[in-house]
Amino acid sequence: MTEKKSASLLNAYLQLHFIVFIWGFTAILGKLISIPSVEIVFYRTLLASVGLYLLLKWKKLPITMPRKQAWAILGTGVLIAVHWILFFLAAHLSNVSVCLAGMATASLWTSIIDPIVNKRKVKFYEPVVAVISVIGIVVVFQSTIDSADGFLVAIAAALLSAIFTVINGRLVAKQNHFTITYYEMVGACLTIVLFFPIYGFWLTEDGLSLVLNTEDFIYLLILSMVCTVYAYSIAVKLMHRLTAFAINLTINLEPVYGITVAVFLFSADEKMDSNFYWGTLIIVFSVIMYPILRKYYEGKNIQRDIVR
Repeated sequence: MTEKKSASLLNAYLQLHFIVFIWGFTAILGKLISIPSVEIVFYRTLLASVGLYLLLKWKKLPITMPRKQAWAILGTGVLIAVHWILFFLAAHLSNVSVCLAGMATASLWTSIIDPIVNKRKVKFYEPVVAVISVIGIVVVFQSTIDSADGFLVAIAAALLSAIFTVINGRLVAKQNHFTITYYEMVGACLTIVLFFPIYGFWLTEDGLSLVLNTEDFIYLLILSMVCTVYAYSIAVKLMHRLTAFAINLTINLEPVYGITVAVFLFSADEKMDSNFYWGTLIIVFSVIMYPILRKYYEGKNIQRDIVR
């Protein structure tokens, strides 16, 4: 019985690492797709919305919800749309490695935003982790001065990611994960559609680039169905078998997986100097240390309360 349980746990961890690897592949797909970032987000959210709707119907999960909650979640979709536009834009402006290095700061922003939104005290180790992360950002920035625009855009995308992640933490107590994601994808897609007239007439020289070649269509299907619908479904399923701490800690490895694959696929474009890799290592170290320290000191507080 113990062996079966151990095998099942090992299988769960392997699945978790696989979906984190998939998420690390997102920036690579954005680099491979030839159309601009706004159009990429439109197709990704459109296809993901359709996929999630079919998933909700198949699982017989609720789709409707109170109007006030629906508008709040659709509004969160606006942030997601802007986040993804900046994310893919960063990959196009620089390269996948620089994009993922900037995105690695998402946990840093979350540690700052979460106490503000949820009105809780800042734990003493959070500023320490933030300082370490900032050091890593400075080191990366010095080595990517030629790609500074892409790096800064990626950091902005990470900031938005932190904001809607904190918001989702509050929403998830009221609605099903899949239903929330469906509404957010619909909200993100509608945001892009409403933005199209301004974008097409004033922000691009050749108008909208909605015509897809075969490769773009295949990459977009992978991006929406595999990286969004499938990976998210598996992540939710694994929450029944693994702790939230184990899941979050593993997700922090996404930049490592992404950069490793990018260097393998785009070796000529992804070669960076040693400062970049040292800086990225410092950022990833700070990202991993944050949940470890949180777990450690929360455990000490629990023990102290028991003694009292």
